[in-house]
Amino acid sequence: MRLLLAEDEKELSNALVTILKHSNYSVDAVYDGQEALDYLMGDDLYDGVILDIMMPKMDGITVLKKVRASGNTVPILLLTAKSEIDDRVSGLDSGADDYLTKPFAAKELLARIRAMTRRQGDATDSILTFADISLNRSTYELSGPNGSLRLANKEFQMLEMLLTNPGHVIPTERFMDKIWGYDSEAELNVVWVYISYLRKKLTSIDAGVTIKATRNLGYSLEEAKHD
Repeated sequence: MRLLLAEDEKELSNALVTILKHSNYSVDAVYDGQEALDYLMGDDLYDGVILDIMMPKMDGITVLKKVRASGNTVPILLLTAKSEIDDRVSGLDSGADDYLTKPFAAKELLARIRAMTRRQGDATDSILTFADISLNRSTYELSGPNGSLRLANKEFQMLEMLLTNPGHVIPTERFMDKIWGYDSEAELNVVWVYISYLRKKLTSIDAGVTIKATRNLGYSLEEAKHD
């Protein structure tokens, strides 16, 4: 699952990114309200948003109102200070799904995210399908004509990106940014390694799809061509 984290306190943001990635989430971190709005109005699709109320350039409530006014129903969890009771009420009235008061325990944050995204999953498709394969976003289970298997975290995130954009080339750098993070010290060839893992698993279930490599560009998910 992909989350957008909008928190202007860099140390807290870094800590939250670490916690969320350890819990198998893919995270984009931004540090002001305008950047959060730009991300949410862009082409990227998120499964949930963690939005601090007090941020520079644009406060979280304003971001929330603009997002909802655009018709975007992505689940949004507000982070508030203890003294911001009116903001909490305003946030919920403006379309927030939940709020969490600082300071909070990591376990509670994770539980709130699970509950929030689970509710959204009831209304949206939690199973991605393409050709003769399906990917369960809740269990990480990949299914095909010859059985099913559970993917490891990064394998799941890569296939999820491919399945949500079938036929479109996803640049290698985009995989790196979204899954390993902008500041990762991993080499670009790690993407090829995981693509290789995925290809083997798709073959093992007789999937009628293939991950096509486009030289110097990236990878795309295509239906396998039969002679």
